[in-house]
Amino acid sequence: MARDRTPADLVGADPGPPFEITFDGRTVTALPGQSVAAALWGAGILAWRTTRNGGRPRGAFCGIGQCYDCLATVNGEPNRRACLVPARPGDAITTQEGHGHAGLAI
Repeated sequence: MARDRTPADLVGADPGPPFEITFDGRTVTALPGQSVAAALWGAGILAWRTTRNGGRPRGAFCGIGQCYDCLATVNGEPNRRACLVPARPGDAITTQEGHGHAGLAI
């Protein structure tokens, strides 16, 4: 039945073997070609940033790199737009709080 098919099945995609990244120390499986945001979404993680004022959770909003809601700290580098950053094996993604520079000497 067509409802049992995944989007990858529908287009005949063969993305290659999955690999692991981490999000706040939790192992997440990603596929070649996925953005960090897509890999997090695929793992059921919908928020990976908190707002500067109020600490409200944020994740991907526009998905095309225009809105900055999806900012995350990737491999220690803050303010990366997770919807634009390709996931790479071994990437360490951490929740970004506020402006992303807490604990950094600026």
